[in-house]
Amino acid sequence: MNSENPDFLSAPPGIPFPVPLLTPKQEPREEPVQHELQQEQQQQQPNLNDLPSLNLNLNLNLDDIYEQETLPDGFSNFNLLSEAFRTGFTTGLQQLENDVVVEVVDDPNSRAIVPVPEARQSYDNNGPAGAGEVAAQRIQRRYKELVRVADLGLAEQRQFRDLVRRTRMVYDSLRVLALIEEEKRSDVRKVRSDLRASALMRNRGLWLNRDKRIVGPIPGICIGDVFLYRMELVVIGLHGQPQAGIDYLPASMSSNGEPIATSVIVSGGYEDDVDEGDVIIYSGHGGQDKNSRQVFHQKLEGGNLAMERSMHYGIEVRVIRGVRYEGTSSASGKVYVYDGLYRIVEYWFDIGKSGFGVYKFKLWRIDGQAKMGSSILKEALMLRRDPLCFKPMCVFSLDISNRNENVGVRLYNDIDRSNDPMCFEYLPRATFPPFVFHQSGRVTGCDCVNGCVEGCFCFMKNGNEFPYSQSGLLLKGRSIVFECGPFCRCPPNCRNRVTQKGLKNRLEVFRSKETGWGVRSLDLIQAGAFICEYTGVVLTREQAQILIMNGDSLIYPNRFSNRWEEWGDLSLVDPSYVRPTYPSIPPLDFALDVSRMRNVACYMSHSSTPNVLVQFVLYDHNNLMFPHLMLFAMENIPPMREFSLDYGVADDELTGKLAICN
Repeated sequence: MNSENPDFLSAPPGIPFPVPLLTPKQEPREEPVQHELQQEQQQQQPNLNDLPSLNLNLNLNLDDIYEQETLPDGFSNFNLLSEAFRTGFTTGLQQLENDVVVEVVDDPNSRAIVPVPEARQSYDNNGPAGAGEVAAQRIQRRYKELVRVADLGLAEQRQFRDLVRRTRMVYDSLRVLALIEEEKRSDVRKVRSDLRASALMRNRGLWLNRDKRIVGPIPGICIGDVFLYRMELVVIGLHGQPQAGIDYLPASMSSNGEPIATSVIVSGGYEDDVDEGDVIIYSGHGGQDKNSRQVFHQKLEGGNLAMERSMHYGIEVRVIRGVRYEGTSSASGKVYVYDGLYRIVEYWFDIGKSGFGVYKFKLWRIDGQAKMGSSILKEALMLRRDPLCFKPMCVFSLDISNRNENVGVRLYNDIDRSNDPMCFEYLPRATFPPFVFHQSGRVTGCDCVNGCVEGCFCFMKNGNEFPYSQSGLLLKGRSIVFECGPFCRCPPNCRNRVTQKGLKNRLEVFRSKETGWGVRSLDLIQAGAFICEYTGVVLTREQAQILIMNGDSLIYPNRFSNRWEEWGDLSLVDPSYVRPTYPSIPPLDFALDVSRMRNVACYMSHSSTPNVLVQFVLYDHNNLMFPHLMLFAMENIPPMREFSLDYGVADDELTGKLAICN
């Protein structure tokens, strides 16, 4: 069967070829859709304008948002970074060369590019948005220009990575806030928190990559990044369709009338799909009823034609896999993993398992990319079941904590024979001198019997807010968090007892060529989740000065950067947002001695764009000058990805790791 010739699309003998129901290839829904959203979500993209909004002040000018971005000069909206594909892929393409217009010879196999014109602002036809004018109707439109972002330097990569990270933090903060509000609602009208968060961000112009259609990798997004919700893919521009499995530039927006596919989602929910990792047989869309059952033959239109045209022009597509994962917060039980770039090498028309004609596309993964995130998820699952299933000779210990943690901390080294982390006494919690407790004053606690409620003593100590969600996620970073302690009557499962319960994720200290020793997890850690405490023996300034002369290794808590200020910061969405400042704490004037006793946190690497933050917490005493250093995830951290902290020093002062950990 000739995949290059569309004339073979006649029906097989004896099988009628009715006019197909041309609908986008829908992915299985994450959870039941509420009554008021069914009409919107049956479309290719729901109308998010109709979703109820959070109680936030949204009178934020779009221009103010763009002014807050801190990209380098010349890099706004990918200007000077992007390379535009040939416009319309037609003859007579004009290219600027030294301010002179020249003709480009048409070649169907060419990958010719033209410079990107001046970057578009998010303006309407009448000019820039006025002050206070809502920009939703202008920013929701996606432009037709196809571009590729290439040749980014290290500084630019960090800038875009940080932009994506901050955008995802805003999304997670809004989603958790929406979830908290829904818990308080007494009526039955509920809207999914992920839809509400994305609607707010779109209305404030915070969706990324809407001004151009990016072909190939998205700046700031790495292979292996994990997303808990489909709408998050839309927010960052990795896949622009909330439900459709094929994202493409429609023919109506293309200058030559040909659609181009940019990304696909492979979730294993369709009977004719075959996923072998590096090779995928991807079935097309169309001819399906509302229950995603094939009831008509497919036609070479819409996303199917876009896939064929991408194959013809040699344009790669991004592949995102929907993978079932135990413990995820979505009702579907899936997470979405970006697995890199694939080329469409072949397509054909075949009779599917349902008995109707289906288009099938063969995708090959491009060589030279990082390992697939979905493969890492599977390997991490195998390691959780059997820690010795891979390279058992490289596992130096199954638990360097010697059962001092709730779960074992594995030590892995496949580079050399060093086992230094086993030479220290493991310290699961920081050790404070006795005077810290004696100087805490009169310690009181709440009288809650079944768990803390609004208005209780511990609730008021945290500024009349709960610091954590019901599932234990940090809602907002703050100068200090008061957890319930030994003088509180609430039970151990109280929502205000999170960090004192200790480690719950299976962590691993591993040897790295880049960072010496590093730390990673065998579990997926959700943004805002508690990881572990940074422990050591607490010393006063005088004691620390004495030990410095002995060459001992000390960590100074006041040097950690205030990354907690970023977590839960909604200033881009709500200009009236005020960062929690109650209670204020004095400058910390103590050190942690980790020269003899330490825990897994001491092996975390330094980064100026970290994925872990330090949050100060009190629970066993009330001395504000000596808080615990608790570590929380700043983003969804996939299994086997290294943790990183901002130790408050310049990158050129470290080689990626504190000296104590080398």
